[in-house]
Amino acid sequence: MFAWQAPDREVDALVGGRHNDPFALLGPHESPDGLVIRAFVPHAGTLEAIEADGSVIAELGRRHDAGFFEGLVPGRPAWARYCLRARNEGGEWVLHDPYSFGPALGPMDDYLLVEGTHRQLYERLGAHPCEHEGVVGVRFAVWAPNASRVSVVGDFNQWDGRRHQMRKRVDSGLWEIFAPEVGEGTIYKYEIVAADGRLLPLKADPFGFAGEMRPATGSVVARTDNFVWHDEAHVAARDSGEARRRPMATYEVHLGSWRRGEWNRFLTYDELADQLIPYAAWMGFTHIELLPVSEHPLDQSWGYQPIGLFAPTSRFGDPAGFARFVDRAHQAGLSVILDWVPAHFPTDIHGLAHFDGTALYEHPDPRRGFHPDWNTAIYDFGRREVANMLIANALYWLDRFHIDGLRVDAVASMLYLNYSRKEGEWAPNPDGSNDNKDAVAFLRRANETIYAAHPGTVVIAEESTSWAGVSHPAYAGGLGFGFKWNMGWMHDTLDYMSTESVYRPWHHDKITFGITYAFSENFVLPLSHDEVVHGKGTVFSRLPGDDWQRFATQRAYYAMMWAYPGKKLLFMGQEFAQRREWSEERSLDWHLLEMGPHHRGMQLLVRDLNHLYRDEVSLHARDCEPEGFRWIVVDDKNQSVFAWLRLGPDGEPPVAMVSNLTPVPREHYRLGLPHAGVWREIMNTDAENYGGSGMGNLGVVTAGEEPAHGQPASAHIVLPPLATLYFRWEPDAPTPQGGATSRQ
Repeated sequence: MFAWQAPDREVDALVGGRHNDPFALLGPHESPDGLVIRAFVPHAGTLEAIEADGSVIAELGRRHDAGFFEGLVPGRPAWARYCLRARNEGGEWVLHDPYSFGPALGPMDDYLLVEGTHRQLYERLGAHPCEHEGVVGVRFAVWAPNASRVSVVGDFNQWDGRRHQMRKRVDSGLWEIFAPEVGEGTIYKYEIVAADGRLLPLKADPFGFAGEMRPATGSVVARTDNFVWHDEAHVAARDSGEARRRPMATYEVHLGSWRRGEWNRFLTYDELADQLIPYAAWMGFTHIELLPVSEHPLDQSWGYQPIGLFAPTSRFGDPAGFARFVDRAHQAGLSVILDWVPAHFPTDIHGLAHFDGTALYEHPDPRRGFHPDWNTAIYDFGRREVANMLIANALYWLDRFHIDGLRVDAVASMLYLNYSRKEGEWAPNPDGSNDNKDAVAFLRRANETIYAAHPGTVVIAEESTSWAGVSHPAYAGGLGFGFKWNMGWMHDTLDYMSTESVYRPWHHDKITFGITYAFSENFVLPLSHDEVVHGKGTVFSRLPGDDWQRFATQRAYYAMMWAYPGKKLLFMGQEFAQRREWSEERSLDWHLLEMGPHHRGMQLLVRDLNHLYRDEVSLHARDCEPEGFRWIVVDDKNQSVFAWLRLGPDGEPPVAMVSNLTPVPREHYRLGLPHAGVWREIMNTDAENYGGSGMGNLGVVTAGEEPAHGQPASAHIVLPPLATLYFRWEPDAPTPQGGATSRQ
């Protein structure tokens, strides 16, 4: 054996997939005798190093039957580009040697990852089609610091983990390789050998930009940096002004069941853009909130157990299709919010769980790293690289897909070490406290980073406890979210509306109590998907009485909600009083809109509420400020009547809301008002076009200077049964002759 030849033990280790540094063995290397080229090409009988024009540089000798070749090329510099030409009985083929290319990552990538501050980590990790050293291919990079070997495998190398063994960057635990002549659409995974020599199940790419359609679990090489956008006007408008002072009426949607195609197939992103976006715009919603679109293996999880955090699910198409959906929404004036799940991840073997043979992404202590409610793993929020990945993922959706906001799922489960755990199942902090300090620090930093990079977006917390300051700035001790779901309002009001009207006087505080904390946070009022599943029925089905009472109650409830302080969210199907409980396996019951006036009337009511909420500044500008609300009638529990004022900035006319939540009409109800003069009836949920009886005030009432309910003026109004009315003050309108009337 010559001195320039590789030792047998290293050759055996390489072909056995056990070499700890394949780049130190394969490719071009200087030796005392000159340049040595070594290559591993299975199935090759002979192998030559050749120039770009096909001329032979050297014939490489076969050292191992598995396909290891090497040859001496004296006088040739190591940097000179070459190709390999292989032959066997079946023919010949030419390939670039992946081990002839230098690193694509640099020391700054190592430093920023370890520091946890690599804002655009997704531009470095994952699979990136590119040109490297003059050759087209894909750059692969993955973080697996405790692995002894990482290879990228796919159809391009017959899923042989020996052929693209990656270079380890010891300073960071990153592994990388440039795979020449690989392109978009390539299916791949990572083959990882743990530190103890175990060959792990093949892993999908944590930074994969696309995935295979379930039940397949491979990652797919895709570009997400080359979309052509047409939403400049929308983005500019979004970035001006404060979100809490703008209207936010959100339509929450599960893309897989909003509507289905023939044979119950999923609609594509483009079909959804053609159908869902015009519908939501016609309905007057300002935002569409999508249940998680990150790739997930199980339909029944609705996306809340994601595997591919960077990949829009392939159920509806490719990443470009999702980008077109968002672009179309923006052009229609709709903002798009994504549900984002940093609280936990599933333990499917192809995912993040024990990614490199150790607890890498999850906390190593199962008392902090495993979620008993969902049998899922919990991220190690205190590990800088993990927090960096999650924050980079949030920014990825905003940067690459122009998403307008994120709704963060299950925040409460992140904040408390003892969330849903019994004594002995959790480990307190050294001082005995139960707050997850790592998660709190992560959420604050994530929100600060997101708002610094995209100040016009919104980040919304689904947080169900009384944690103080969820939507307060991080610098002031809060968590830094823009908004928080008002779960207390949702539970209390649904309980009240589900109660028979005769018993409602004893539950009056279910409506009034919420105002005591309504301005402690920037709230969103959610009637979400969680309220129409798991045996809860729908909003309509849980209401008491016959069909007429149910429809009337639901209409009155919605109008009360739209006039209540806070932004609005309604789950799909509830806008037309879906009767059946929601299922992810089928379309909504759109045929109900053709069955009589009531479902269609409910839909028209929600449409009108949305437009009123957007147009009437007093109904939205101070949603999050106590100056925007004033009680008129708070204590009329015997008649189950509620009334309040919504107040806008100076110069905006106030809007008075009054609800009668009994089936008894009240034809001479004296309502206190802040101003004498004309008050126009701009909403009446009992109107005939909504399916009501048509009782009302002929569109206007006149308030005289007679005090009532602590207000300096008052008017006699007609209160229809189970109905909500809005009155807007019109100071310049001429006073009509006569008073209120009992029919509309």
